[in-house]
Amino acid sequence: MTTTKSSPTIVLIAGHWLGAWAWDETLEHLEAADIRAVAMTLPGLDGDDNNRAAKTLDDQAAAIRDVITRRGDQPAILVAHSGANAPVSLVLDRHPELVARVMWVDSGPVADGTVFAPDFPAELDELPLPSFDALGQQASLEGLSAEALERFRTRAVPEPASVLRQPVELVNESRHGVPTTLVCCSISGEQVTELVQAGHPMFAEVANLEHVDIIDLPTGHWPMWSRPRDLAEIIRSAASQTS
Repeated sequence: MTTTKSSPTIVLIAGHWLGAWAWDETLEHLEAADIRAVAMTLPGLDGDDNNRAAKTLDDQAAAIRDVITRRGDQPAILVAHSGANAPVSLVLDRHPELVARVMWVDSGPVADGTVFAPDFPAELDELPLPSFDALGQQASLEGLSAEALERFRTRAVPEPASVLRQPVELVNESRHGVPTTLVCCSISGEQVTELVQAGHPMFAEVANLEHVDIIDLPTGHWPMWSRPRDLAEIIRSAASQTS
């Protein structure tokens, strides 16, 4: 698809410990297809920011809004991976008119009152990337090469504790009307559907969405590294249906 002035900008937002660099390979494939996309680093995840540990979910949501408004006068497509779901859920709640579609990559919208780590120790200011043995017990590392893991370890930035502790406050039901795509990687679309029907808290918000597409991309929790070309194609296809 060739990009035109009417095509929405795609904003790529990675999860915990990651910055814009996490999307490099996926961006290459999108750009090769003439897709207008930009990757951003959330406040708190810029290793050069001396005040990054003080950043909040509100700061992150405001930064996403600013990226959208700077890129043009029309709604954007947000691609949210993993822990980016909290600030992106805030953007959907506060500015649904700015989002043409949201794509959750091995993730999903959070419910009102969600706190990622309510018991995170009060004396700690940040959460460093854990060992891969520990991380692998929480999220699938399937498909990641030794090179990808080394890059992850080298470039990861500790997650601010304030982001992990802050409750997500949602009040605007208009967020449920934003077209949504779930890209299911470490958990299949069938499993997600079953969890939604069972009322699982992790997917409680999905049951409230008005327009949902579910797409399987079988791999681990970081498909931008394990299957970047395929992920780019899914994003391209969703964008073509949105513009």
